[in-house]
Amino acid sequence: MSINRLFKSVEERGPICVGLDPNPLHMPKCLEDKPIYEKIFNYNKMIIDATKDLVACYKPQAAYYEALGIEGMRALKSTNEYIRKCGIIIINDVKRGDISSTAKGYADAYFSGDFEGDIMTLSPYMGLDSIEPYLEYVEKNDKGLFVIIKTSNPGSHDFEEIDVDGKPFYSIVGGKIQKMTGNTVGECGYRKVGFVIGATNKASGEAEFIRECFPDTFFLIPGYGAQGGGAADAMSLLKDGNGGVVNSSRGIIRAFEKSDKDFEEATREAVLKMRRDFNVGL
Repeated sequence: MSINRLFKSVEERGPICVGLDPNPLHMPKCLEDKPIYEKIFNYNKMIIDATKDLVACYKPQAAYYEALGIEGMRALKSTNEYIRKCGIIIINDVKRGDISSTAKGYADAYFSGDFEGDIMTLSPYMGLDSIEPYLEYVEKNDKGLFVIIKTSNPGSHDFEEIDVDGKPFYSIVGGKIQKMTGNTVGECGYRKVGFVIGATNKASGEAEFIRECFPDTFFLIPGYGAQGGGAADAMSLLKDGNGGVVNSSRGIIRAFEKSDKDFEEATREAVLKMRRDFNVGL
């Protein structure tokens, strides 16, 4: 079960997830004049080589590669192959949500073939049948899912926090997904399907409420750093330093823009700072 492997990775290296969100306008000088494929893949490879002993997983955001066309998708393929070669877990951040026949195609695309990863992110708001096609991969191929429940963007309150008979809508959605996917927990004590829970949920007691609702669910926690979430916000969603991974993208991969150090050194130092924030290795 992928969640078991991710739990073990957090135990060994801490809860840090690095988002690989390449933007051609934000590249080190050594890559500025390279063709798209070479630029993007080598950018990612430099980040991975500088941090692979410090992080639990990497999270390529598919939109950044899709926006660059065929060469961008080639770079995603090579990036995932390289991460796998390094023995590190890949979260394909695709946030797909569609009817079951189309969902099967997305599952095939990102759980096998050219862009294969270990875990995918999904949106549940078309209904439970939009989640079902992915579960075969979870059951039979040791893959995993993170389903969007409570996100880190400012507009998350527009729908996710709607009051339904005294409960926030996101808690009802999460409960339905847990009922559908069953009560099976892995040897790590967490369910096979995890949730995306943003670190920017700062309302009094909200993080505690979320963890109380889903005590045995592993979280992917975006929003730390550039989106405004702090270490304390993210740590309140963890359990004894585990039970989730905390993602940082721009705060790490663009750290060189605010540093006088070279790209790899600045990237590594940003991860080391994040580890200190989460008391990893202290």
